[in-house]
Amino acid sequence: MRNSSRGAVDPFIVMDVMEQARAAEAAGRHIIHMEVGQPSSPAPEAARKALAEAMENDALGYTVALGIPALRARIARLYGEWYDVDLDPNRVVVTPGSSGGFILAFSALFDAGDRVLLGAPGYPSYRQILKALDLNPVEVQTAPENRYQLVPQDISGTDCEGVMVASPGNPTGTMLGKPELSALVDAAQARGASFLSDEIYHGIDYDKKPVTALQVSDDVCVINSFSKYFSMTGWRVGWLVVPEAQIRQVERLAQNLFICAPNASQVAALAAMDAPDELQANLAVYARNRALMMEQLPKAGFDRIAPPDGAFYVYADVSHLTKDSRAFAAEILEKAGVAVTPGLDFDPVRGAGTLRFSYARGTAEIEEGLSRLTAFMAARG
Repeated sequence: MRNSSRGAVDPFIVMDVMEQARAAEAAGRHIIHMEVGQPSSPAPEAARKALAEAMENDALGYTVALGIPALRARIARLYGEWYDVDLDPNRVVVTPGSSGGFILAFSALFDAGDRVLLGAPGYPSYRQILKALDLNPVEVQTAPENRYQLVPQDISGTDCEGVMVASPGNPTGTMLGKPELSALVDAAQARGASFLSDEIYHGIDYDKKPVTALQVSDDVCVINSFSKYFSMTGWRVGWLVVPEAQIRQVERLAQNLFICAPNASQVAALAAMDAPDELQANLAVYARNRALMMEQLPKAGFDRIAPPDGAFYVYADVSHLTKDSRAFAAEILEKAGVAVTPGLDFDPVRGAGTLRFSYARGTAEIEEGLSRLTAFMAARG
């Protein structure tokens, strides 16, 4: 049986690293996980209790395609609480994780062959999903002096039908301020390009609050998820906010592609949104871990980093240490017992000289990982 050309996408390298770490653990080694962007904390207790109750009293069958109305209304209220944005719940679409949101958004907004502008380094699945949908990812090499974020000149100088940004970004954790985000939205709209904002790491911020694209314009598509701030990675539930004109377009696609997001996950997500004490306790752990990373990584020798405003990553330039980040990551795993992610996932052009370190785990594990990295670098010379 033949394969489609759409399926010829690159592997997600971090998943390969996870498998190598799992194999090492199966062989009896203790591995510190700094490779995966996954909270070690479970979903909030209220979410787990709500699901347990629903499992006793509800068949948990299909929901309507756009999501449980109460959850859509609660997500809309979140925008008032966090950003002072008055959002119509009808514009909220509950999705099977942010990945399902990307598929819906890209399918609703673009035709085969359309060009979508992305900044590199960036989340690798953007370009792979675009390729699988017969769309053309156009990656722009962002500059360290711009904190690895797109600037208006990148848009005005490139032919495209869409622009995708992430703030806080993955792998860098850097954010766009309101003036910078406004300038990007204006530049995209001036070209008639759709503007998409990945806001999956909102809520995980430290010295300043992130800005949603909805504070700038209603004519944007926002993608978010319960995976990161709400500690619900494996539950596969996220959301889109779309302009009013796109609601029915997205609904038709959702009906046919997914029917609906998992009912059980939607029930849990609704309860998770009202667990502030537990969620803020998780954030305090990330803040402590971030302080440790920013103090200890430079001492270990990883001193060329973009200081993260949010998320739970540090992105390091290691081009002075290696020309092959994948081999370097494998060496770190083998000799130090620490799993880290090669930058090739995020930037095919410059990623051979970068690594991403995740600090989403518990503080004790981060401390041990930093100790091992320091010893590894000292021994390496």
